[in-house]
Amino acid sequence: MTAGDEMWFLTNRPDEQYAWRIATGNQNVANPLVNFWSGTNGGKNMYRGIRECNIFLENIESVPDMSASEKAVWTAEVKFLKAYYHFLLFRMYGPIPLIRENIPVSASVEEVKSVFRDPVDGCIDYIVELLDEAIAALPDAVQFDIQEGGRVTRPIALTLKAYVLVTAASPLYNGNTDFASYKDPDGQLFFNQTYDPQKWQRAVNACKEAIDVCHATGRELYEFQPASGEDLSEETITELSVRNPLTQRWNSEQIWTNTNSIGGIIQSAAQPKLLSGSSMPRSRLSPPIKIAELFYTENGVPINEDKAYRYEDRYSLKQSEESDRLYLKPGEEIPVLHFDREPRFYAFLGFDQGRWYGTGWYSDDDNMYVDAKSGGIASSAGLNNRSATGYWPKKLVNYLNVATPNAYNLQNYPWPTFRLADLYLLYAEALNEANGPGAEVYHWLNLIRDRAGLPTVEDAWTNHSTQPAKYTTQQGLREIIHQERMIELLFEGHRYWDLKRWKKAPQVLSQPITGWDIYQEDAATYYRVRLIFNQQFRMRDYFWPVRESELLINRNLVQSPGW
Repeated sequence: MTAGDEMWFLTNRPDEQYAWRIATGNQNVANPLVNFWSGTNGGKNMYRGIRECNIFLENIESVPDMSASEKAVWTAEVKFLKAYYHFLLFRMYGPIPLIRENIPVSASVEEVKSVFRDPVDGCIDYIVELLDEAIAALPDAVQFDIQEGGRVTRPIALTLKAYVLVTAASPLYNGNTDFASYKDPDGQLFFNQTYDPQKWQRAVNACKEAIDVCHATGRELYEFQPASGEDLSEETITELSVRNPLTQRWNSEQIWTNTNSIGGIIQSAAQPKLLSGSSMPRSRLSPPIKIAELFYTENGVPINEDKAYRYEDRYSLKQSEESDRLYLKPGEEIPVLHFDREPRFYAFLGFDQGRWYGTGWYSDDDNMYVDAKSGGIASSAGLNNRSATGYWPKKLVNYLNVATPNAYNLQNYPWPTFRLADLYLLYAEALNEANGPGAEVYHWLNLIRDRAGLPTVEDAWTNHSTQPAKYTTQQGLREIIHQERMIELLFEGHRYWDLKRWKKAPQVLSQPITGWDIYQEDAATYYRVRLIFNQQFRMRDYFWPVRESELLINRNLVQSPGW
């Protein structure tokens, strides 16, 4: 998440912010940041994980006192993990060495040097082969969430397969001529040079199968249901319906929640200080202004397309009124950018004079608003504990957390690696790429938009956009799907990888990082756009470099392009 442009920081803390140092242009070949190849500098050693999977698979049949059915499930789980580890490496490094079987510990130096990178298509085929083998033996569900939640099931494996095949069909991997000179020592091309539309159809089939199994096993889009006697506005109910799919434990929308990755400290980093006193969240995660501009207007179209939106005046100030109180503090000078936006804007972002529902305030009549200007409570948390941009990723914070003057109590949650809205959006994308616009594509988009309180794609663009026919063309609908995905899955770790696979990263990740002038006390000066960093994404940034020492060990490994 922090290797792209979703989050920024005021100060560089090398012990915590390995990925952000990639965003600031500090990736290198001597000791790569977030090195998943050999597990250094903030990375995990995926090849060690693969080796341990292979050891397990080599020995499972020799274990006594296990039933054949139990062995089959454990074998399937480990094959899934082996596929997953390969995919994590593939997504970072592109063509990678596939470790089908372990090289013996007794192997000679020459045998170790016989490891080559495999072409992109071969990597995808092997990952899918492992997943298909796992899917055949995995159960549809675990028995108890508390004891077994996070263990791999058939819906999880099918969803990963869908994600892998959508990735393989995407422009970065499907007929990408930018890497025509990228070859192994024998001259074999790593990237196919001809676009294959059948890859999208293969992705369509995988997404549909995953959706069908998820539905059959009880997965459905989450919607917040107030408790008996709880009197909440439609605005608040919608906010919780779009916030909680990430933070509410074991809800109906979550397909795979990773119990080894707990949303704990990240909540403190996403939370502004709301009260004076000793309670001090870390408050470091800071979305830039361009993330705030990503969300739609209340009419469900981009702010630069809405016929009724004051796009050119979006940084000018406007006074909020009592009717705005469920989103904005009444009687304050606030930029036009913060008015008349879609519900997810207010649900996902915290900002100066914006309402912060939850964290101890659970009534529509007793609202807490963020006080972020210099001298305000949120700015009193110290240099390392305030937003660099004037925004916070509210979406990451469980609304049941409680802040008091003396404590900040967290409701931790296992991180959802996959949820149903993600799968719907993958399916809509694959359908449009395979067959073009149509009712089926709109259906899956509109399920997500309806929960977010937005009109359908057809109604929104026809009635409110300066490009009313945009959704009727494949290119136009592609842009709509991309933006819908970037909004709905914001702060969940998808944006960085999506921008890469769409080949949009050089365009989007080379835009400047900006924020409000957070050191000012009054609205007129605080709401001035401040340049924070001139970010640059180069072609070489598509793929991680392999550590130089690895290339010295094995001369048959080829360095990633540009490094």
